[in-house]
Amino acid sequence: MIEETCLEIGELQEHWLAEKRARMARREQIHRIDDLIEEFEKLNLADEAEVPIELKGRATAVIASGPHPLELRAVEPVAIAEWMDALYDVQDTLMFAGDDSD
Repeated sequence: MIEETCLEIGELQEHWLAEKRARMARREQIHRIDDLIEEFEKLNLADEAEVPIELKGRATAVIASGPHPLELRAVEPVAIAEWMDALYDVQDTLMFAGDDSD
């Protein structure tokens, strides 16, 4: 009886730790997206038309991780507002994915 209880506690603890790691990873990804959105917002406020290559690469990697129609388009003709919308869409999927377990 005690051994079964110990095994069950161990399994529950492993499950809880896995959930905690998943939440932390999702939270970190959301923070990275916030940083990208902030960089795009700065470009937008400065009325920049050109998006730096490094920023395009980072945004493309995030957008590709959460399938989005923007990833199918050529990178060059994408406006700053479209980049931001796509990042918000991916961020929303991450934020609402955490609600499923509640």
